[in-house]
Amino acid sequence: MALQTHRQAVTSSHSRLGAMALLLAGLLLNFGTAGAAAAEQIELRQHTVLAAGHPLTVWEKSPAKPIAQLLLLHGRTWSSRPDFDLSVAGEDLSFMQGLNALGYAVFALDARGYGATPRDASGWLTPNRAATDATIVLHWLKARSPLPLHLFGWSYGAMIGQLVMQRDPGSAASLTLFGYPFDPSRHILAADFAYPSRPPAVANTAANAASDFIVPGSISQAAIDAYVLASLAADPLRVDFKNLHEWAELDAGKINTPTLLLAGEFDPLTPAANLSAVFSTIAHPQRWWVVLPGGDHAALLETPRKTMLRVMDSFIKTVDDR
Repeated sequence: MALQTHRQAVTSSHSRLGAMALLLAGLLLNFGTAGAAAAEQIELRQHTVLAAGHPLTVWEKSPAKPIAQLLLLHGRTWSSRPDFDLSVAGEDLSFMQGLNALGYAVFALDARGYGATPRDASGWLTPNRAATDATIVLHWLKARSPLPLHLFGWSYGAMIGQLVMQRDPGSAASLTLFGYPFDPSRHILAADFAYPSRPPAVANTAANAASDFIVPGSISQAAIDAYVLASLAADPLRVDFKNLHEWAELDAGKINTPTLLLAGEFDPLTPAANLSAVFSTIAHPQRWWVVLPGGDHAALLETPRKTMLRVMDSFIKTVDDR
């Protein structure tokens, strides 16, 4: 009953999205599917990119003849491999593999302290540091290949991606914001907020790993269990952020890059009022806002995954004029 009530409330909060966003998602179920045949299993490669001497891990899965490349930025709690390359026997869940099937070379960055990227000497991560690191990786990718390069961020990664594109709009051809959790009107911690002298580095939990899967039937229990195990193995400790006042720089009016705003229909972190404020303010005229029916904050791992991939493919091809 609690979940049903929550669903009703979320559906009501998204009523302002209007028919256009939901209709667009429906239309794209049958649009942009060329080249979307099941991909062969592609080798996962690990790269190291130095940012001011600090090693950043970048994971890669690329088809033989890619049409473009994408950099994926994970969210607040978990790193790239559980988020973007989940493997479960008999199920098609890897987001990287799904993008490979559409012809994209896919790269995923483990931010400092996440997955295979160590913390730096401070032990902390800040929005500015995360955005600078992501920018360094984008320029590394552009130096390696002339293919069009696109940026995708999930949750906190969407906020980091926005910072990147506000500061360096030429570093990627488009920006996708998925599960965008930032509320432009909320209180931001002051610059002089007193953080602990040492980062807490508390243990992550199985409950946290499973917490985003709230829509019944959208993902199998076997997949949830696999995600929990993979997440805790990759990220046993919670990464510590400080200098959260740096998020105050986020301003959709300074996004001068084609932008795709994606939200799960039942995502409690993306209320319609917040998304409306963001979407209506984006400076670049080429912008899409699409709601993923039946999805929540983890829609890229759930039944809306195929719709999400097709929407992204259609948007990117529009940007690249293919």
